This record gives sequence, C-alpha cells and structure tokens, in this order.
Amino acid sequence: MTDQNFRAAVYGTLKRGEPNHHWLARSDFLGTCSLSSIVLYDLGLFPGAKLERSGGVLVEVYMVDAQIFTRLDELEGYDARSPNSGLYDRVPLDTPYGKAWVYIYNHDVSGYPAIRSGGWLAWEPR
Repeated sequence: MTDQNFRAAVYGTLKRGEPNHHWLARSDFLGTCSLSSIVLYDLGLFPGAKLERSGGVLVEVYMVDAQIFTRLDELEGYDARSPNSGLYDRVPLDTPYGKAWVYIYNHDVSGYPAIRSGGWLAWEPR
C-alpha cells in the first residue's frame, strides 16, 4: 500500500467502547452515520454485514492510514488475492464523509438474528 489515507466505516467490535477499538486509536474519527445498504447479522462475538436494504445500520467512519488499513484487513480476514474466500470482503459505500470501505461477511448467515436498523454492541445480552 502507499502512503495514502482511506475511510473505513465500522459497525462492530471496532467501534468506540468496543474490544477492538484500539486498532483505530491513531485514526481520525469523522463521525457516525446510518447506512441503509447493509444489514448486520449477530454472529455472537461479532457481527457480520451483508449488502441488503435496511432501515439504517449505525456505523462510525474513520480516516485511516495505509498501515492501519492493512491491519484492519488482517483483523477482518480479508484476502486481497481472493476477496470472496476470506472471512470478509470489503466494498466502498457512500457515507456523508465520502466513500468508505465496509467489511462484508462472506459466509452464510442463515439462522443468525438480523439487525435491520440501529447497531450492534458487544455488551448487549444475547
């Protein structure tokens, strides 16, 4: 990767107050928004997003440098050589802060509860 910056929209354990937020500690928080182009599925310890219409899923948008972006890819199991075979793929989606990369879950979500509006929090009872 080059020395450029990327926007990343996060919806699960990377959000403020969640267990993996430290990965974004050096990144610029741009704000929150609601995306109606994804639905979250509660997979237990973390959520997975699918490209489906929703009532609006809450995300946080960050400006990240290339090093952090690479680390996010590793955390999310994204494989640039074969994006459909990793745990997540990533796609750019429109946000009020510009296009931001969103990690999309690659596996079957049958039987998992859908979150069609609002958000996911690690501490919520399941």
